[in-house]
Amino acid sequence: MPTTPPPRTEAKPLIVIVEDEAELASLMAVHLEKAGMHTQICNRVQHAFKFLKRNFANLVLLDINLPDQSGFTLLEELKAADISVPIIFVTGNVEETSKVKGLDIGADDYVTKPFSYAELVARIRAVLRRTEAKTDLHVTKNVRLSDEPFDFCGARVIPERLEISFPDGVTLKLGRKELGILAYLNGHPGQVITRKALIHSVWGIHADVKSRSLDQYIVKVRDLFQEHGISLDAFRTVHGIGYIFDPRGVSSEGR
Repeated sequence: MPTTPPPRTEAKPLIVIVEDEAELASLMAVHLEKAGMHTQICNRVQHAFKFLKRNFANLVLLDINLPDQSGFTLLEELKAADISVPIIFVTGNVEETSKVKGLDIGADDYVTKPFSYAELVARIRAVLRRTEAKTDLHVTKNVRLSDEPFDFCGARVIPERLEISFPDGVTLKLGRKELGILAYLNGHPGQVITRKALIHSVWGIHADVKSRSLDQYIVKVRDLFQEHGISLDAFRTVHGIGYIFDPRGVSSEGR
């Protein structure tokens, strides 16, 4: 008899708890894990920053007053490092100015102590739903389906349909990563672009992508344009660094 496959289980979100009160952090972790989440406790700002640089997390619960630095500082450091993760401040600071500052610099929500764990779980789920809805339109880290079409060396790139139209009348489907590369180059004309910057832009800062893999995508882009009679002389390799897209011919790099 055919066996029935086991039901699919949704991946549990990872919640990073940045809280220096050990007992409270442990209690929060217990309640969140009972609600079907994974947790990671960090009791210092720098501990949390190092963890988030190396690991993906779905959300951060962040105290404001921490022994080494403030939670505001951590949020600013994450933004500067291009680490995008939803933040909920969880703090005993009930002053409205503190709440306004936290939301102004990019936090997704603000919960004051004492709080009920049922409310905390509900707030987390609400932020995760909003975040998921925002990222549904993302094709790559730097391109959304809602982005406007743009011209690239005579071809028309249409993110909404993942298509590229050539002057010879041919319209083809465009791979996501190729689209991300073209969009990034189009947005940075005349600038030397390092391989690392291009990888982080298209794949994300936590992606484990080697330069060789990026080079293979670049070859695919060049071949695609060449097949339709378009020269990409304006898109040049800068040896030892990366690339430059120089449609106006203002730079000598890569020549």
